Amino acid sequence: MRRLPLRSLAVLAALGSLSLIGCGTERGHTGEQTAGVPGADRTIRAQQVMRLTAVHEQTGMTLLEGPTFGADGGLFVVDVTAPEGEPKVMRFDVRKKTKRAVHTDGRGAYTSAQFSPYDGRLYLTDFAHGEIVSLNPDDPADSDLRTFFSGEVDGARMNPDDIAFDQDGNLYVSDSRGLTEGKALGRVVRIDRDGEEATVLADGLAATNGVSFDAEYRGLWFSELTENRISYLPVGARGGVTARHTAIRVDGGIAQTDSIAVDADGNLYQALHGRPAMVVYDRHGERLATVEVPARAAEGLESATNVAITPGGTKAYMTISGPAGGYLYTFDALAKGTRQSNGG
Repeated sequence: MRRLPLRSLAVLAALGSLSLIGCGTERGHTGEQTAGVPGADRTIRAQQVMRLTAVHEQTGMTLLEGPTFGADGGLFVVDVTAPEGEPKVMRFDVRKKTKRAVHTDGRGAYTSAQFSPYDGRLYLTDFAHGEIVSLNPDDPADSDLRTFFSGEVDGARMNPDDIAFDQDGNLYVSDSRGLTEGKALGRVVRIDRDGEEATVLADGLAATNGVSFDAEYRGLWFSELTENRISYLPVGARGGVTARHTAIRVDGGIAQTDSIAVDADGNLYQALHGRPAMVVYDRHGERLATVEVPARAAEGLESATNVAITPGGTKAYMTISGPAGGYLYTFDALAKGTRQSNGG
């Protein structure tokens, strides 16, 4: 999730919604490879599917995040800056190119969405209020919204950004604490599936953002927005960890590291704030490709925040936002989608 301009922050704060956030190809084209050049120069051109949102007058922007496929095949997306009365969670039918509102309220600033393998509910991170909530997307009634976790973790409230679930339904959260102050106070936090116990697995991080398990659930990849780096954190079967290490340094230029997804082959899809593009790496840190919006379509698009790859397939859907609005773009991923490929 990217940072927001001061004007939007002021408007959102006044609404009680948010204090600060860090946070021309043919269909099916799989990319173009420059002859004789390794994968780092491979470009995959994404194709526009649909404009999902316009800039909100009340907040001065729109910001799509957290694309995730539900069991019914619908693609769920959140709009971080949606004001009261506008959809904060939407369901998109990728075949019919239609959308419907799932949830709205006058309080939350939701920055990610994930379905739990434990109870099947849709979990949302509320960055502004330090909470994680859940809802049943089949029941759009606001009364179904439940607070899963709220309060302090080791004496400090979180700014939860992205979520990853392990196979048992425990949550691993990127906490962007410290972003407002420009201090490395970010954390990776584990919350058990009952919401009763929260444990800090890593701290001293610079605006923790993307988080995803590797293909084997042996460890977590996480990104730090203000350091442009991806780290790896081995995680044991019971949530224990060993020392983390910097795995990839992202040469993003003016762009910064946003959310992360991982495909069935273990490749990392690193979203970029400040450029409507993603970079793809293998598990050893080799840069494989850049996914980008064609130049003629990129005007008014500032950031690619996240991606969801169709479970069991390779069709990927990327959320992109900017002054032109919030869009969904598609491309062919390098490998099939799994739970770790499903937003975050």
